[in-house]
Amino acid sequence: MSKRARLIYNPTSGREEMKKKLHDILHRLERGGLETSTHATSGEGDATLAAAEAVERGFDLIIAAGGDGTLYEVINGMAEKKNRPPLGILPMGTTNDFARALGIPRNWEFACDLILQQHTMTIDVGKMNSRYFINIAGGGSMTELTYEVPSKLKTMIGQLAYYIKGLEKLPRFRPVELSFRSEELTMHEEVMMFLICNSNSVGGFERLAPDASMSDGLLDVLILRRCNLAEFIRIVSAALRGEHLNDDHVVHFKTRRLEITSTDYVQMNLDGEFGGTLPSVFSVLPNHLQIYVDEYGLSSYKQ
Repeated sequence: MSKRARLIYNPTSGREEMKKKLHDILHRLERGGLETSTHATSGEGDATLAAAEAVERGFDLIIAAGGDGTLYEVINGMAEKKNRPPLGILPMGTTNDFARALGIPRNWEFACDLILQQHTMTIDVGKMNSRYFINIAGGGSMTELTYEVPSKLKTMIGQLAYYIKGLEKLPRFRPVELSFRSEELTMHEEVMMFLICNSNSVGGFERLAPDASMSDGLLDVLILRRCNLAEFIRIVSAALRGEHLNDDHVVHFKTRRLEITSTDYVQMNLDGEFGGTLPSVFSVLPNHLQIYVDEYGLSSYKQ
């Protein structure tokens, strides 16, 4: 008996690639035994509503097609539900950090075949106040820059857009005063930015949280203390090589729960999307979601 799948896709992501490939994708899934119906998202928050509805309607699996933004919304629609079906990912966006961390191929045919294998991995989900994330939560003056990148520019030049736009706005390169409270650490000082990671692939940096695991029930926290621009550039260069954790400006620890407060206005970035402002409580929901991954390991497919 064939399974019922709900494909939630962003028609505008990744130079509208999904829209062009939709017919072929549906044909491949149907041929593999998945009776697939679709929902094209029509704006912000729509994928969250569509995912929640798909769970309520009892679909056997949900497939999110788009970039990290689409995936973030789908996760937020599923995370609160009691009976969550497995989730398949078709990485068709400009940034596909989470798919990369899981070894899900960029090639849509391989990604479809991986879903058809029906091999799942159970992952942790991060929670910030009442929102959910699966890849990263970040805050501080540098993370705010990402919201000001026009989406067309983001699509055209991808991840590079963040850094170009960031360099243009360096007057905003300033520390914020933050208080961190967890079992592992209490700290109050000026910091440039902080990142709370559930996976090891963040913004194209494969080694930012090198030993972060999506199934250890813990979040990896990175805090960048106050520094000048020259020091910041040196630390970013070290991060590309995975050598930043020994720097005196970097604080790194793992935790199940973290509270962050500030007297400043600090915006939060959840999986690349605007996630509200501080104060925030971060926690982890262990083994909360099943994701289709390659049963033969993460390196079977070329990205």
